[in-house]
Amino acid sequence: MPSSRDLRIGIDVGGTNTDAVIVDSRDRPVAKHKVPTTPDVTTGIQQALVGVLGDVPDARRRVSHVMVGTTHATNAILQGSELDRVAVLRIATPVRSAIPPLVTWPASLRARVEVGSLIVRGGHEFDRTETAPLDEDAIRRFAFDVGGRGSAIAVTSMFSPVSDVHELRAEEILREELGHGVKVSLSHELGSLGLIERESATVLNAALGTVATSVAKAIHDAVGAQGLTAETLFAQNDGTLMTVDYAERFPVLTIGSGPANSIRGAAYLSGRTEGLVIDIGGTSTDVGVLVNGFPRQSISGARVGGVATNFRTPDLMSVALGGGSIVAGSPASVRVGPDSVGYRLEQEALVFGGATLTMTDAAVAAGRAAIGDGWSPNGLDHALLSAAIARSDEMLADIVDRAKASRADVPLIAVGGGSILIADHIPGVSEVIRPEHFDVANAIGAAVASVSGEYEGVLYHGSRKRPELLEQATARATERAIAAGADPKRVEVVEIEEVPIGYLTDTALRVRVKVVGPLPEGVDEC
Repeated sequence: MPSSRDLRIGIDVGGTNTDAVIVDSRDRPVAKHKVPTTPDVTTGIQQALVGVLGDVPDARRRVSHVMVGTTHATNAILQGSELDRVAVLRIATPVRSAIPPLVTWPASLRARVEVGSLIVRGGHEFDRTETAPLDEDAIRRFAFDVGGRGSAIAVTSMFSPVSDVHELRAEEILREELGHGVKVSLSHELGSLGLIERESATVLNAALGTVATSVAKAIHDAVGAQGLTAETLFAQNDGTLMTVDYAERFPVLTIGSGPANSIRGAAYLSGRTEGLVIDIGGTSTDVGVLVNGFPRQSISGARVGGVATNFRTPDLMSVALGGGSIVAGSPASVRVGPDSVGYRLEQEALVFGGATLTMTDAAVAAGRAAIGDGWSPNGLDHALLSAAIARSDEMLADIVDRAKASRADVPLIAVGGGSILIADHIPGVSEVIRPEHFDVANAIGAAVASVSGEYEGVLYHGSRKRPELLEQATARATERAIAAGADPKRVEVVEIEEVPIGYLTDTALRVRVKVVGPLPEGVDEC
């Protein structure tokens, strides 16, 4: 008899825990498992898989997809480890050469990544006018100079989101000189307008090439070790998914996927499409805004490891407060965090038999949770515990207030294992919603996610009408969604932003279009 591939697994790697869930064909959670995040991350993923698969009979042959949200890329940048060396090519003279490539980067990260840089003639203006012919000879000399250093190459051309001609030609030349195996990142595929920030995003993407490949292999091996033949996908920073091949090409897009997963999971579990989402883990708290079922994206670009970029991530307010935050001081001057026991919570917190006073202990003592090994707070300084809870309430109320877009009361969806810290009543909040499975909302967000594609650029009218321009932008966004793994027959537009630009001789429209689509239907096996 044919057996339907009717199950999917979502995995999310957090700073404290790695969560795994299994959902059925109707997106209903049927099993969940939580393990401490391991220092090498991948071991935690393997342990979470073993645990969740053991709860569902026949799961191994019924799983069609495994969706993973991982912190590997972010950790690599923050730690400066496992990054590839990158040769940086900017196409911008004679107009944009005053600021050298990577001059705004932290010195230690720049020294770790940059293998050489060059600014050559070429690029375009905002109206698509070529500032200078592309200096192809200089690019060939650059290829010869960096060719023996085993580096990836990041190419950024002035106003390439308007015209990508010079970047594409530069890529052709580099491959002619260095072979088709050379890793080349092009800025028009990653960022929007803003040369320096787009260049930084492109260099980070190039530097993460080996990390992406090794992570993809490790997760593939972990999935295979469990007897799964499922397709693996990665979560990206807008709460949607991408294929492994796409993630290896654009690993920088995995940065910020954790908070995005949490917001999407909160929307699904609560049935809400608008409001605030607060995600409290073991170390930190993030508050994001839910708009039309997706995380609101930040207007400003992401800042990663001290590097300003212009690729978008969820618009978040964050504070160093979580279930593992260490409580210290006295009742009169209590200190909550920023130090945390992190993934060692189950070894170090008092409720689990440890010797460190944490906010989880304070929440249990306040009657907000009943967890641990039968621990009793008798004999402890209850005044200190009460002061810690009061301080935590102040911090959470403040961050919620700062995340709001208006003075009106809004619903707050509480998720994450550390959300036991949240009081039932918060100023400015109409209701606190605690959905079932709140503790693994991040993994559920990955499991139920769709695949997206986005296009942002400047389009010129000419003889065309506005609907034609929007159709062109939508087509480009759709192409990217399909490349990332969406079902071509079921993609739909979820967001359009357009800003007319009237001060140019040729009227233009700055457009951002986002489309999403589900994964292809599961297959049957005999």
